[in-house]
Amino acid sequence: MNYKEHITIEASKRGGKPCIRGMRISVYDVLSWLADGMTETEIIEDYPELNHDDISACLSFAANREHNIGALMQ
Repeated sequence: MNYKEHITIEASKRGGKPCIRGMRISVYDVLSWLADGMTETEIIEDYPELNHDDISACLSFAANREHNIGALMQ
């Protein structure tokens, strides 16, 4: 999964937070919904502009960020 095809960062949207395909839905929003127990199906039902690849991209983005932070701490 190449999250860079789905995750965008624009200073004018959500204060420059990583968002999905230029929308105002942030990676943080999706990760929070998943952490709160929402399923991918429920998220897509509530936000039909999202798809499976968008949600996977959020997880991949978060994993990559975590990996990079961990590498800095070594």
